[in-house]
Amino acid sequence: MEHESMTGLEALMDAAWPAAEREESGGWVLRAASGVTQRANSVWPREPGVDAHAQPAALRQARLWYRNRRLPLIFQVFEDARYEPLNAVLDAEGFTRQSETLVLVREGGTDSPAADPGVEISAGPSGEWLRLWWSVDGRGDDAALAVARGILERCPSLYALVRDDDGVPAAVGRLAVPPNGGGGLGGLYCMATRPDARRRGYATRILRGLLQEGEARGLGSYWLLVMASNAGARELYARAGFQAAGRYLYRQERPKRHLTGC
Repeated sequence: MEHESMTGLEALMDAAWPAAEREESGGWVLRAASGVTQRANSVWPREPGVDAHAQPAALRQARLWYRNRRLPLIFQVFEDARYEPLNAVLDAEGFTRQSETLVLVREGGTDSPAADPGVEISAGPSGEWLRLWWSVDGRGDDAALAVARGILERCPSLYALVRDDDGVPAAVGRLAVPPNGGGGLGGLYCMATRPDARRRGYATRILRGLLQEGEARGLGSYWLLVMASNAGARELYARAGFQAAGRYLYRQERPKRHLTGC
C-alpha cells in the first residue's frame, strides 16, 4: 500500500478507537484511557519523520505526559520507512517490541447477498454484547469495562451478535464507521467467539452480517486488525477476501529498576 493510503488508514484507526484523553505534541498524538487497551494508551506518531534532533525532546515530553497519568510510555509504530528515525531512537532507549499486528483490507461486496436473520444488529453495544466481548478479549474489572465501553461509543458503529441453539450469545463483532472516513471505509473490531462455541461458523456469520450491513450503508471497503500470531483468525479473514496492507507493533519503555537497600 502507498504511504498516502496507509497514512489515511492510520488516521481512521485512531478515529475508530478514540481514547478518553488525547493531546497532540509536535506531530505525535498522545492517547490515554486509564490503561485500558494498548491502542488507547499509546503514542500515535502521526508525523513520525520529524527532525531527528527534536525527537529526544519530544520523547521526554511524552514520557512526562504518561508518567503524570501513571501509565507506561508505549508507541504504536507502523512498518513504514517513515518510522525508521523514530525506531532508531527507541532502539537506543531500549524500548521493547510486542503485539505485532497485521492491517488487512478488503473491497466492498459480500459473498452471501441474503441477510442472515440470526445475526442481531444494533447501533450500540448491549449488555450481552459487552459481556461476551469482554470475557474473551477484556483485561480488567467492571471499571475497566466501563472505560472500554466509552472507547467503543465515541465512534459511530454497528454491533453484531449471534446466539447458539440455546439462545446464549456465541459471537460478537463491531463495524466502526468514523464520521470523517471519506470514501466510505469501515473498520471491523471486537471479533470474539465464546471459547466453547468456536469452529461452528459463528464468526463467519458475524463477519458476513457486518459486511452486509456496511454494504447496505454504502461502504466501499473495509479494514481490520489481527494479531500476526493468530493463524485461525487470519485464515477466516483470508477466506472473506481480506489482504495484508501493512503491520504495526507496540514499542514499550522498559520499567526502570528501583534499587533498594537490601
